[in-house]
Amino acid sequence: MTGSHFAMDLSGSWRCHGDEGDLAKRFTDPLFDDNDWPEIAVPGHWQSARNFEDFDGPLLYRRIVEPIPLPSGSRRFLTLDGIFYYGDIWFDGAYSGATEGYFFPHTFEITEQTRSNHGDAHTLAIEVASPRQIERRAKRTITGVFSHWDNLDPKWNPGGIWRAARVHDTGSVRVKWLRVLCSEATDARGRLLLDITLDRADNLAPSPLEARLVAVVTGPSGETLLEVDRDLTLAEGVNRISWTLDVDQPPRWWPWRLGDQQMVTVDVRVDINGQTSDSRRLSTAFREVRMKDWQLSINGENLFVMGSNQGPTRMDLAAATAREFARDVDLAIAANLDLLRIHAHVSRPEMYEAADKAGLLLWQDFPLQWGYARGTRRQAVRQAREMVDLLGHHPSIALWCVHNEPLAMDIRPGVQPRHRDVLRAGASMFLPSWNKDVLDRSVARAIHKADPTRPVDRHSGVLPGLGSMGTDSHLYFGWYHGHIGGLAPALRGVPRLAEFVSEFGAQAVPETASFMEPSTWPDLDWDHLLERHACQKLYFDQHVPPDLFDSFDAWRSATQSYQSALIQLQIEDLRRLKGNPTGGFCHFCFADGHPSVTWSVLDHQRVAKSGYEALTNACRSVLPMLEPRGGTVHVVSELRSPLLGATITTDLDGEIRRFTGDVPANGIALIGNVHLDRRTTSVSVSLSHPALGVVTNDYDSVIEWLRIDSGES
Repeated sequence: MTGSHFAMDLSGSWRCHGDEGDLAKRFTDPLFDDNDWPEIAVPGHWQSARNFEDFDGPLLYRRIVEPIPLPSGSRRFLTLDGIFYYGDIWFDGAYSGATEGYFFPHTFEITEQTRSNHGDAHTLAIEVASPRQIERRAKRTITGVFSHWDNLDPKWNPGGIWRAARVHDTGSVRVKWLRVLCSEATDARGRLLLDITLDRADNLAPSPLEARLVAVVTGPSGETLLEVDRDLTLAEGVNRISWTLDVDQPPRWWPWRLGDQQMVTVDVRVDINGQTSDSRRLSTAFREVRMKDWQLSINGENLFVMGSNQGPTRMDLAAATAREFARDVDLAIAANLDLLRIHAHVSRPEMYEAADKAGLLLWQDFPLQWGYARGTRRQAVRQAREMVDLLGHHPSIALWCVHNEPLAMDIRPGVQPRHRDVLRAGASMFLPSWNKDVLDRSVARAIHKADPTRPVDRHSGVLPGLGSMGTDSHLYFGWYHGHIGGLAPALRGVPRLAEFVSEFGAQAVPETASFMEPSTWPDLDWDHLLERHACQKLYFDQHVPPDLFDSFDAWRSATQSYQSALIQLQIEDLRRLKGNPTGGFCHFCFADGHPSVTWSVLDHQRVAKSGYEALTNACRSVLPMLEPRGGTVHVVSELRSPLLGATITTDLDGEIRRFTGDVPANGIALIGNVHLDRRTTSVSVSLSHPALGVVTNDYDSVIEWLRIDSGES
């Protein structure tokens, strides 16, 4: 990050204590005695530490920083990569400043304190607060799922210095920030947009100061694709520079289904009198993304997007490893997914690096979920710009989304809501509201201004209403409303809802379910499972009632069978509408972050439910499909070349029919019709082609659950 200048990692053991009495006033003094304070690991969340499992803060942190001489003409900075959520920082007893926002770095200059302490050890003191949001219809912290979500334990408080802290030096001019965006990626030309912020010290150099800015773009094999420089005259303080870099015939990055992932490196440095004062390096790629009416294209190639929602890899996100992030990306690609939606949070850098490397697209949510107070708008706009600065160089990010379900509600999941709560939520969905029409509009404008290269979804899950055409849809047929087979009729009735369905699914009980205490069956502690582990018995009672099963294992197996059937049926309902009007979907959801009963297909230990196989099969690039409610046979293909002379075979209780035809490239073909009646129990359809072998799709479970859930059996 800073060339050959000095840097010190402050990770490790710190001293900590809860804020009580007048400690917050005294602990900042360098002479304060903290020897009897317990130790805590940084980075980390405080509830992961012994003695603080149920603590809600604030927490006082202290750390001794060894003295390192500061060379003449150099500057020294303290950077905190992530404080969850508020921080107040003192260095050697002097107040450095405050922080707000959990996912981006905060930097403070400590040059004067370093020079003035005459070689003594330094004292770093930080007060961290992560207050619970009591009024959840009007939250004040921009923390997304971490403060309000039914897929995480509501008792969990993620407060703490959860990412690394470090001290580092620069010359008189610092590269305060570097934003890199790709605006064009054709065969002939790639274009990178650089926004560079240089911070020049007030008293370490003459005014005006002559500098040279150098940018180097390095290709996937280490070859230099471009090296350019420009001379600058820098004023004191902040200097902002915009720079466009063009590369002929660039190496391009593609999603895994379309091609290779060729990454490039952008190095930017600022030189003063021929010596490097500071530098930055980012990995990025030449990748162009466009979206119109929810039809996505990458580098000019259309892509029907098949995806899933993903919450925090771990609820204790600080403890997740790079291998765990890479594992989740690999599991998504193994499930034939094109995209993961980073649901209402910003994850760790390792998540984005793994997606870049593997070619998995990401839908990146800004951490807004449900209702927020009016005073949050200015802070949300600021943090939205920080999100773009932090993540904009990642080619895997295809879409920004401002706000998930901007409804001012606090309805307890799984509990029958009060009539007035339903009316409140309905009004905020269909009528203009502060969250939907003021907050979201402001944040969307800020994101688009910071990054004009990507589409911005103003809010997710908003149905058409007064003055709004709506956005992507959340349609839980077979769980919160209706029956498992209700999605297709609804989309035929209101085609606008089919453009992109970004949430659908059903809960299922995981294999690793000791937290449910299955030995107590059938008298499980349903209230505890709802409150701490997301299990919605109210809706299980409607679709897979526990009372009908003699054992926990039998009920668990049935919940997984139901989830699998729903996933298969509803994904196929959407794939039959490929391009007309559907541009893709995001199933809800992929993998759990803690022990729970959710809509996921992978539990917190990444043990697969049967829904994972159903998701994998339903998202195959070539899929023969039979509509089990009507008997039409289709083949959908995501391949870039046609399948000529394919043979499609249907098997209905041993009655075989064969069709022969062509399947268009990146398209869908209607093959024919077969007759299904109420006595049909075993159904499959297969496709045979020399380029693919045989692809088979079975429907026995789907047909069974269609009949059970609609009351026919």
